[in-house]
Amino acid sequence: MNKKTAETKSVAERLKGHLPALAVLAVVGGGAWVMINESMNQSGSAAMVDVKVPALSTFGQKGEKAFGDNCAACHGENAAGGSGGPPLVHKIYTPGHHADGAFNLALKRGVRQHHWRFGNMPPQPQVSAGDTRAIIGYVRELQRANGIGSR
Repeated sequence: MNKKTAETKSVAERLKGHLPALAVLAVVGGGAWVMINESMNQSGSAAMVDVKVPALSTFGQKGEKAFGDNCAACHGENAAGGSGGPPLVHKIYTPGHHADGAFNLALKRGVRQHHWRFGNMPPQPQVSAGDTRAIIGYVRELQRANGIGSR
């Protein structure tokens, strides 16, 4: 037996002892890939998530109107997602991951595609600072009512 065959056999023997762990890793990794791929490929005009709409505060009602005027065409009614943008009532947008400042900057500067496959979000210069705050308040009220973020 030459040296190369001995090395190959040695590697094969070492892998054989780890086959159950490698199989579990492959199944878990494949499942995670499928889940991520499915969530990123979602699009269409229908809502992507079910959103429970709470009784909104006065500020939340102002945000609901501003959202409807400026955001709903892409992000869907009640921020449930749509053909042009992802749902904002989603665990990805929890305050701990996307703070209010991230939403503010998204409206001012736009956002490069990163969590979803909808393309880049352009800046929304028509949205005033006051409407931006109200939109963020509205989205946060929806998120809290749907178990996202702190209560």
